[in-house]
Amino acid sequence: MARLSREDRQIALGRLQAGQSQSAIARHFHVSQSTISRLWVRFQATGSVADLPRAGRPRATTAAHVRFIRLRHLRNRFLSASSSVQALPGPHRLSDQTVRNRLHEAGLRARRPHRGAVLTRRHRQNRVQWGNQHLRWTVRNHWRHVWFSDESYFLLQRHDGRRRVYRRVNERYAPNCVDEAPVHGGGGVMVWGAINTAGRSTLVHVQGRITAQRYVEEILRPHALPLLADQDAIFQQDNARPHTARLTTQFLTDHHVQVLPWPSMSPDMNPIEHLWDELDRRVRRREEAPANHRDLLQALQEEWDTIPQQDIRHLIQSMPRRCRAVVDAQGSHTPY
Repeated sequence: MARLSREDRQIALGRLQAGQSQSAIARHFHVSQSTISRLWVRFQATGSVADLPRAGRPRATTAAHVRFIRLRHLRNRFLSASSSVQALPGPHRLSDQTVRNRLHEAGLRARRPHRGAVLTRRHRQNRVQWGNQHLRWTVRNHWRHVWFSDESYFLLQRHDGRRRVYRRVNERYAPNCVDEAPVHGGGGVMVWGAINTAGRSTLVHVQGRITAQRYVEEILRPHALPLLADQDAIFQQDNARPHTARLTTQFLTDHHVQVLPWPSMSPDMNPIEHLWDELDRRVRRREEAPANHRDLLQALQEEWDTIPQQDIRHLIQSMPRRCRAVVDAQGSHTPY
């Protein structure tokens, strides 16, 4: 009975009374048939599907406490359990774990939040407008002509708090259990790349601060223009300042490059962002981690060349779903 909520029990009872078989109901709720059978026996004996009184310590929370905890955390999803203990009105002896238990019963569990760009009202409006304009674009007739480009910065050593070490008690500071890290992560390298359903660019190392002049002379002219020789080719880039500078736009206009308009704060619409993640995972999976910036750049370029083209094609084929997702989300964050 513990696996069925009160609402599910009422639904199951209604189906039983309607003549549906116990096995079909059990399959629907992913429980055993004996659970449904006991539910039916209890209803015939007591006229109710509620839990019977049980022995044990009574609950420390009242109905008002439960309602306060649930509403407080629904209004602000980033509150901690300890803050709710302190905010509870009246005298009580609740612990942080009790608050967590009540939240678990309401289907609320602490999880790592998704990190997304800050979206203003104007950003959301532009994202919806862009999504509506490209809803009817197909991979065969439109997206296969687009070259998606972007820059990305890769750290030599990344410490995101998710790495774990297996150690015994009192081995916290043992040399083989300490995750040594240089200050500020040891720096990293920035690269530029572009992808298309039919191929990819070379992975270009971007040294130092990128300006419009450097973007044109070191990236667009030697690397992007050869990819855009086809008259149907479309070039995509985000709205970073070097990309939208007058020098850059004039260069693209003079070379008759068709540029895909792009909404600000929309990395989730660009499939190359997922490729950067895959590239980073491939480098991290290497048996010998890069020891310096030169090793990191070499590893990135080697892994970039070995990514199957089918994976890139699959990412670009998701563009119609991305457009639909941003429209359905009314310009807010999407799962991509």
